[in-house]
Amino acid sequence: MNIATKSPTIAADADGDTGPRGPKPKRTLSRRNIIVYGTLLVAAIYYLLPLYVMIVTSLKGMPEIRLGNIFSPPLEITFEPWIKAWSSACTGLNCDGLSRGFWNSVRITVPSVVLSIAIASVNGYALANWRFKGSEFFFTILIVGAFIPYQVMLYPIVIILREIGLYGSLSGLVIVHSIFGMPILTLLFRNYFTSMPEELFKAARVDGAGFWGIYLRIMLPMSLPIFVVAVIIQITGIWNDFLFGVVYTRPETYPMTVQLNNIVNSVQGVKEYNVNMAATLITGLVPLIVYFVSGKLFVRGIAAGAVKG
Repeated sequence: MNIATKSPTIAADADGDTGPRGPKPKRTLSRRNIIVYGTLLVAAIYYLLPLYVMIVTSLKGMPEIRLGNIFSPPLEITFEPWIKAWSSACTGLNCDGLSRGFWNSVRITVPSVVLSIAIASVNGYALANWRFKGSEFFFTILIVGAFIPYQVMLYPIVIILREIGLYGSLSGLVIVHSIFGMPILTLLFRNYFTSMPEELFKAARVDGAGFWGIYLRIMLPMSLPIFVVAVIIQITGIWNDFLFGVVYTRPETYPMTVQLNNIVNSVQGVKEYNVNMAATLITGLVPLIVYFVSGKLFVRGIAAGAVKG
């Protein structure tokens, strides 16, 4: 074959057109893009508008709020509502703001998250890699437990906590949150460990590694994404919980959400909307910070097997 016969005309079509081939590039302002981005914009406004109102209201004084324009930015920014919401807002007979409830929530959330994730990760690891007799039945019980309504279990748990002397204490509430978080977390960890290469587990077994050796040296270092997923789920659920907090604790051990409810629904004195908005924002800061800090790892954990069967 003569190499000289090859020329750029080889790209020509039947009509002799030597222009570029392939589909035409799509227009940026196509009908599809307008619909998609328009829908996203409407959804963003729908969710961000209440947040905007809360922020600007929390930075206004009461005389400015009484003017009635809730969407206008503050003419004079003040952080006095935030200070009052934290340290001196009244919740019934107590006027110490959200500070006491915040530290109660910290003392509830931290041990509950650590305890529930530690136990659930070992459960999921055992169910995925160390099948024992009755393991499937045990897993089925855990899954059924994840769908039992909390309201059904309120009174029996009150009786149990009273009998063991933990009713009204932070320790009792830690136990409750740890138990109720166990089923869904075990499911997440079990599915994640199942999605990992089985060859790693078999190779470790051949090298003589045991149950805890494989878990601590192999599985644990490779499981950061799913641990982040579990931490976010638990922190969000426990920190935002109101039902368990109001049922299983006393006024001196109320978590932050119960304190917030008492501030907003207080019937004493003037209704201070700026303090209420500031208190609401302060209560929601912890879950928001957790999401912003670990959002990418959360997506990685979900994509890497958290929802695989």
